[in-house]
Amino acid sequence: MRSIWKGSIGFGLVSIPIKLYSAVQTSALDLDMLDSRDHAHIKFQRVNENTKKEVPYDKIVKGYKYENDYVIVEDADFEAAAPEKSKVIEIENFVDITSVNPMFYETSYYTEPETKNNKAYALLLEALKKSGKAGLARFVLRNTESMCIVHPVDQAIVVTRIRFEQQIRDQSELKLNDKVEVTKKELDMGLALINQYAEDLDLSKYKDEYHTELLKLIEAKAKGKRPTIKKLKPKAAKSDDLYDQLMNSLQVKKGA
Repeated sequence: MRSIWKGSIGFGLVSIPIKLYSAVQTSALDLDMLDSRDHAHIKFQRVNENTKKEVPYDKIVKGYKYENDYVIVEDADFEAAAPEKSKVIEIENFVDITSVNPMFYETSYYTEPETKNNKAYALLLEALKKSGKAGLARFVLRNTESMCIVHPVDQAIVVTRIRFEQQIRDQSELKLNDKVEVTKKELDMGLALINQYAEDLDLSKYKDEYHTELLKLIEAKAKGKRPTIKKLKPKAAKSDDLYDQLMNSLQVKKGA
């Protein structure tokens, strides 16, 4: 892994120098865009709209349109806007990690102390584990300010970016009806079904099966074989009654 950010975690008056590493990786196949006629690669070019000529990457700058003209924003400007946030993940307070709505989660990064035997890093890691809390902080990554939670995962402190509340859309535009009545009998059956399917979370049991099947199909086509398309067989409901459907679901699970 290569570090993508260097700075520190601010924990009260304690500063812990760290490096950030991406904790996630994509499992999607790397597909190239090709011309269907000769399978030549499709190239994307950065073209000047006036001259119609390609622009070298080192000649490209970022600009913000202001009163019908552009103000050029340089790398130093991004850091000057908030130098402390560009270099420090400053923990502002601590919250119960379970109180963070999963809708707010974005992506996670491993942290690594600059020095292997960093006592402050070990202290924060152990304190987070014992308290069940997570640090709430803000910092700047890739010229964008992010909210994040600082939390323990096994032997590492993890920084997980979360969305700002203003980024979560309001539900008012959804056509929802909170007046639909559910009978106690139906609710009890629904709870029974949930309890029957309940188990401890073990994500290691789940794999990206679509990726695997797609790769098998590609390998078969490379050998000149025609892929077999699996036909979906819709399951007909035995009854339109919700209670009956729940009851049948319980019986299916018992017989599994």
